[in-house]
Amino acid sequence: MNVAEAIASRRSVRDFLPDPVPLSLVTRILAEAGRAPSGSNLQPWRVHVLAGASRDRLVGAVHEAMEHSPRGQSPDHQIHPETMSPLEQARYKRAAELVYGAAGIDRDDMTARIGHLARSWSFFGAPVGLVFTVERRLQPGQWADIGMYMQNVMLLALEYGIASCAQEAWALWGGLVRDVLGLDADHIVYSGMALGHPRVDAPINCFRSERAVLDEYVTIYEE
Repeated sequence: MNVAEAIASRRSVRDFLPDPVPLSLVTRILAEAGRAPSGSNLQPWRVHVLAGASRDRLVGAVHEAMEHSPRGQSPDHQIHPETMSPLEQARYKRAAELVYGAAGIDRDDMTARIGHLARSWSFFGAPVGLVFTVERRLQPGQWADIGMYMQNVMLLALEYGIASCAQEAWALWGGLVRDVLGLDADHIVYSGMALGHPRVDAPINCFRSERAVLDEYVTIYEE
């Protein structure tokens, strides 16, 4: 698989088999991903690997807290912009239609939608969960570095036969994540990520998200 094929075939998997992923493979992926671009080579990413009892402890704490806060708590950062353009609103709505449609969830079925969130905060059943944090003092440029590092992780995982799903929704549990992992308040929970073997016949793993055509976001200057 070349780079173009890897980028084209990568997808967010939302239903995983319980089959274990060797931690030696996870650490190899994380080490190789470290060649991601980084402004001034600050390498600001911090990764917390959760497997076994550690994973279950975090998931259990979130599910217990969901009894009182089913949609999460105060987010560590603003996941979506406060206002969206009409084009962004249309893309957001379409993405939700595809996800909920593949999951067999009516958009107005709030109980089922909360259940989907609960699965998200179970790493969709994946045996390995990653939590990416960044120090509060760092700036948007360093946040971009973390995004590029995460892309490396997902593409490398694909090369090694491991599926992934980036999960920014974990930022909604920043305080709880810090408590469970023993992190201080200087750590912002940027995103989570599920790693594991996909349940290939699950309908929610079979759709492809849509992407804009080039003319929507590229301007070419020739003169």
